Amino acid sequence: MPSQATRSSGQSPLRWWVLALAAIAVSSSYYNDDVIGPIADLLHRQRGFSQSQLGMLNGVISIPNVALALINGLLIDRYGPARVALWSAAVGVLGAALTAVGSPYEIMVAGRFLFGISEGAIFIALIAGLAQWFPRSGIALAAALYLSLARVGSYAVDTSTAWARPLYERGWQPPLWLGTGVTLAGLVAAALYYWLDRQHRPGAPPEGAAAERVIWRDLLKFDMSYWYILGLHVLFAAVFFPFRTTYAIEYFQHVKGLTLSEAGVANSWVFFAAIFATPFFGLLADRLGHRALMLALGTLLLPLTFVVLGLTHLNLWVSTVMMGISFSLVPAIIWPATTLIVEPRRLGTALGLITLIQALGMAASNLAAGKLADTAGAGAQNPGGYTVMLWFFFLLSLVALSSAVLLWRREAGPLGHGLEAARKLTAAAA
Repeated sequence: MPSQATRSSGQSPLRWWVLALAAIAVSSSYYNDDVIGPIADLLHRQRGFSQSQLGMLNGVISIPNVALALINGLLIDRYGPARVALWSAAVGVLGAALTAVGSPYEIMVAGRFLFGISEGAIFIALIAGLAQWFPRSGIALAAALYLSLARVGSYAVDTSTAWARPLYERGWQPPLWLGTGVTLAGLVAAALYYWLDRQHRPGAPPEGAAAERVIWRDLLKFDMSYWYILGLHVLFAAVFFPFRTTYAIEYFQHVKGLTLSEAGVANSWVFFAAIFATPFFGLLADRLGHRALMLALGTLLLPLTFVVLGLTHLNLWVSTVMMGISFSLVPAIIWPATTLIVEPRRLGTALGLITLIQALGMAASNLAAGKLADTAGAGAQNPGGYTVMLWFFFLLSLVALSSAVLLWRREAGPLGHGLEAARKLTAAAA
């Protein structure tokens, strides 16, 4: 049987093909995750949806992970990331199709719920899969490139209001069928990744090999650095994704006076910048170390963004650039940092637990923001009603910042995992 060193050597040239397929699969998931935002105004006008109903369509995605995220992590550790990614992609196609059918509203919610099952599993499965194909000394760059290419999906869906304009002119439904087609492409990529993993990954277990038994008492035996980074995962996502994927485009229309197309493009630049900046920040962290400090600095930009949006009349691009840098820096470092804090055999479980708590945070944040906006009467006729929603995201981002600072303080001390060390030291420890 191959040694552990052979299994984790990550020297196969096929690892770059695996990275490309993983990026396509997750990018298609990102596309369909964000598909509601660009049609939010159409759903208001053509179907009479309230802010709370829109919040539900995105919030319901996170609900399955409350029950399934930890189970997904255990399945990854037991059956392998490639197999779980393939299962998840298939469920995602079904969910996207039901969402596109879209009527009655309950069918649409059910579709988003099913897609949430897929979206919650496929991301962590592919991250864990890359950790198998790439050595620990190279996982930071691999994860950064994976995240960078994943942003193509978010960028594509926001700009679809321009490049797929004829579909939007036909109403709310055609853009959702486009999203279903993109998700189907992701299923094909996941199937190819599964085949490569089974046939060519060095040290991959033979077909039919017995899976490792789950030891339930070990599930929560993580140290404080893991819990701090879990808190940052959860809180950063609970601020960024509900605002950018559910409310930002409509906010730009009603408060900043942009058209749908202009608002979609302005929102997309956060994701477009991440495509290129995420690998840069990953490489910078590898070269300089100080990963926890960089996480704190990236998180600091989040509350400052809401200050600029809500309390100043600065050009919209100022806040877009600030949030773009934050969204490029934090994910580029936080996922590789998590793989460095957690031992490989428990990585799936650790990522699953993060996803579980993150799901609760994102669902609650989406619903709370929508309820606050509805209560304040936010809309085109009352732009000031969005102020309370901005305050909510601002305060939540301050809590995220506190988690990042606590992680930095611990990692700067003797109990750290080398996140603050320079490249020479982290390479020696890998």
